[in-house]
Amino acid sequence: MEVEGNRTLVTDFVLVGFTSDPFLCIIFFVLFLASYTLTLTGNLGLMALIYLDSRLHTPMYFFVGSLSFLDIWYSSVYTPRILSDCVSKDKQMSLLGCAAQFFFSAGLTFSECFLLAFMAYDRFVAICNPLRYTTAMPKKLCVQLVIGAYVAGFANSIVHSSNTFCLRFCGSNVINHYFCDVLPLVKMACDDTRVHELILKATIGCSLLVTTAVIVSSYIGIAAVIVRIRTAEGRRKAFFTCLAHLVSVTLFYGSILIMYSRSNSQHTPDWDKGNALFYTVVNPLVNPFIYSLRNKDVKAAFRNVWGRFLAHK
Repeated sequence: MEVEGNRTLVTDFVLVGFTSDPFLCIIFFVLFLASYTLTLTGNLGLMALIYLDSRLHTPMYFFVGSLSFLDIWYSSVYTPRILSDCVSKDKQMSLLGCAAQFFFSAGLTFSECFLLAFMAYDRFVAICNPLRYTTAMPKKLCVQLVIGAYVAGFANSIVHSSNTFCLRFCGSNVINHYFCDVLPLVKMACDDTRVHELILKATIGCSLLVTTAVIVSSYIGIAAVIVRIRTAEGRRKAFFTCLAHLVSVTLFYGSILIMYSRSNSQHTPDWDKGNALFYTVVNPLVNPFIYSLRNKDVKAAFRNVWGRFLAHK
């Protein structure tokens, strides 16, 4: 804490987390440890399959592998801290530590928004122009799009973070959340936050508008092609090609839109924590299973890799 005039400025924070009950903390620790282990195992396993099986060396699976790589780092921004807070009595986080977590949280969130948009464009090209798919989506372009997702994501994060941490925080240093998020931080600000909120809404709004426009326009084009397919089997195959991506987009975008479209007066700490779990913990956990459980190519690749592994034993 620092004193400025008659105000005490906050220089560190205390994260409340989910509960202070010791028994519930143990339960939460076990649950989050299991989810983090599954997240790492599922995403690393899917990346390994894509790398080891040549049949998955296509633009679609390059993006799926890139999403898995992003989700590993994304979940690592939140879950280790949650696990630490479950077993430690010291729940303090420095201002610098809070800013760092905020920066990477925002950067990876925005990056995933752009990556999911580029994946929608990839599905559009695959279904609307299948004969020229590999030439229309060369490896160089795919790499550029993934790099572009990170550049756009962290450019947004620089604006987002500098806009938030130019504020001064005073009063109580307790954050009723499990990570440093913008909503509880703004409530602690002792400066006028009207300009900050305008910049915040413009940053999030522009990014979501651009990425949503890419996703919606891609799927409008896909739907127009699917309805012209004469056979039911052809329509079913085209639909299931996009299903995993649609589910992933719905989970990720849905939870973010619900979180940030509500007014400040409608937010409660417990509701915010529950909703944030979907895009910080649940989404990285379920993504590898979404893209593999009903996917014949991934199942065939797994059998192939597993067979080669047993043959070498």
